[in-house]
Amino acid sequence: MFKTYLRLLGFAKPIEKYAIPYFFYAVFYALFNTVNFVLIIPILGTLFNPDYRFSPIYELPARLSFNEETSAQMVGYVYTHVFGTEFKMLNILILLAVTVMTTSLLSNTFRYLSSWTIENMRTRSLQRMRNDLFDNVMNLNVGFFSDQRKGDVISKITSDVTVVQYCITNTLQVAFREPLLIIGYLVAMFMISWKLSIFSIVFLPVVALLIGQIVKKLRHPARTGQERMGDMVSTLDESLSGIKVIKSYNATDYIKRKFHAINAEFSRLVLSMVRRQQLASPMSEFLGITAAGVVLVFGGMLVVEGSLKAEGFVAFLAMFSQITRPVRTFIDQFATINQGIAAGERIFTLLDVRSEVSDHPAARTLTEMKHGIAFRDVHFTYDGSREVLDGITFDIRRGETVALVGPSGGGKSTLSELIPRFYDPTAGDILIDGVSLRDYTQESLRAHMSVVAQDTVLFNDTIEANIAMGKEGATHEEVVEAARVANAHEFIAESPEGYATNIGDRGVKLSGGQRQRLSIARAVLKNPEILILDEATSALDTESEKLVQEALNKLLEGRTSIVIAHRLSTIHNADKIIVIDHGRIAEQGTHAELMARGGIYSKLIEMQSFD
Repeated sequence: MFKTYLRLLGFAKPIEKYAIPYFFYAVFYALFNTVNFVLIIPILGTLFNPDYRFSPIYELPARLSFNEETSAQMVGYVYTHVFGTEFKMLNILILLAVTVMTTSLLSNTFRYLSSWTIENMRTRSLQRMRNDLFDNVMNLNVGFFSDQRKGDVISKITSDVTVVQYCITNTLQVAFREPLLIIGYLVAMFMISWKLSIFSIVFLPVVALLIGQIVKKLRHPARTGQERMGDMVSTLDESLSGIKVIKSYNATDYIKRKFHAINAEFSRLVLSMVRRQQLASPMSEFLGITAAGVVLVFGGMLVVEGSLKAEGFVAFLAMFSQITRPVRTFIDQFATINQGIAAGERIFTLLDVRSEVSDHPAARTLTEMKHGIAFRDVHFTYDGSREVLDGITFDIRRGETVALVGPSGGGKSTLSELIPRFYDPTAGDILIDGVSLRDYTQESLRAHMSVVAQDTVLFNDTIEANIAMGKEGATHEEVVEAARVANAHEFIAESPEGYATNIGDRGVKLSGGQRQRLSIARAVLKNPEILILDEATSALDTESEKLVQEALNKLLEGRTSIVIAHRLSTIHNADKIIVIDHGRIAEQGTHAELMARGGIYSKLIEMQSFD
């Protein structure tokens, strides 16, 4: 727990940048706030005590104390230097009013400066934390997201971080502001009456002890509550993404019940936490008032005995009633810190995870592919139980187009995802120009590739921005040319704002064929050495498929290409066709060779011709 807390504070580095000015602001805030209450003594003494009179005073008190005599001497000294030696009640009241307003202004000014420092620290820490989390998530390999719920990841970066931020900022308040305010009140109270102070502060540890027991019970519900929030975000994300499927299967009520159940559990946990947390404030206030009542009796006896002046006693009571507020805040902040630590533990489970696909320190940069790609006895499994690829060995020469075909689930897409190192083989190796892919940096490797996947991924941005993602700094003319090659220019030109048209979340404003053509245009713009097409034309109608296929045929010329296609009519001209079945190479050759062999490939062709 303490280790998690220290790691969270690390996001506020350099913490001295915030802690040092905050300390001085807190000192002056506590000082002037305390003086505000001490001024009750001369104000009451002037108004209600007939013996409270002034004479010209030219020296400050020899010893500082908060009592009637010292207060009268201080007021008299200031009055003499401001108004002269003739004392008037109006002038005294003006002086006291101006003094109260000045100390209040200074107190609130330093309170504002301390709060601004806290907000600055909170915002910067939050920014750094989110950046670190997002950067780490983006650096993880694709396989990580197969095992994680996207909503849970989103929840950690959003809601968990929001809880953690107060854990960080409350540290300075717990360390400086509230303790300094408590110390300021206690010092003033002791200077007014040490007997009454000792008697009264006996009650403060009792308050702290009782509320501390409540705080201890917050941590577990806080952690569980953040987990339920992750479940709720996941359900929400899945429901919005799959709204068409939900409605087409009349599953709306089922999804509603699922969301309501998670929401109810989350609400129950929140109420459990809030019940304990909010109990602290009224309990401490009640105990404070109870203690004030006891102090009233004891202090009243001191006034009757003459050992304490009435105005000093009123000022003491005012400060004693106020001291419960910083004590209560101090304890409430510990409760928030506990919640923050619980959320912090969830955050670090995401921040500490490392990508299973990483560059070793001596990795080289791929500048150019000269010979080709080689698969050598490649094995791969997602979960360690069933092999998706089982001993794959073949070569792709530079400039060659290789088509991967076969029944669904045979491992074709998995094989293509190993080339850009979305995953690493479980066993065996893949080489470019005789060098293992693991010996190249991922960035330089992917810089030479374009992938057009079966599931088109577009972003909530303009058409031009989605295409230009394929090449940083691309000009508008280059984007347009890529769109023409992909047979996308015509429908883009007809869009409301042309290339500046926003396509909505995941390209929802476009048809499936239009989305696919934008994805192809993105790959065309990059102009890669290695092109991976995974069902690139699957979402196109017959006319568009023909036009795009012609464009792709031109694009494939002189490039090393891996093409996965269910529509076998699109791969007749491939240099090599490899049939993948149950993770193994069943047969390979040209279209003519495989047709003559009469194996799996020829049967697939016959089935599609029949269809």
